[in-house]
Amino acid sequence: MRSFFSNLATRLRRDQRGATAVEYGIMVSLIAVVIIIAVTLLGGTLTDTFTQVQCSVSGGTYTAGADAGGGTCAP
Repeated sequence: MRSFFSNLATRLRRDQRGATAVEYGIMVSLIAVVIIIAVTLLGGTLTDTFTQVQCSVSGGTYTAGADAGGGTCAP
């Protein structure tokens, strides 16, 4: 019986599947943090760019405002 538990403990120590899952979880969370930071920093610029493109497609003239996303579209 002692041999059974000894073999079981040895197999569990060698099993790396749980550690790999934890490493993948950490990597995914770090990637998510980087994406959130990038979207936060570039959010205003992206809004301004998409507004400018929307205005150009509709045939208007875009005038940029003082702050990000503060521009106007004149037909």
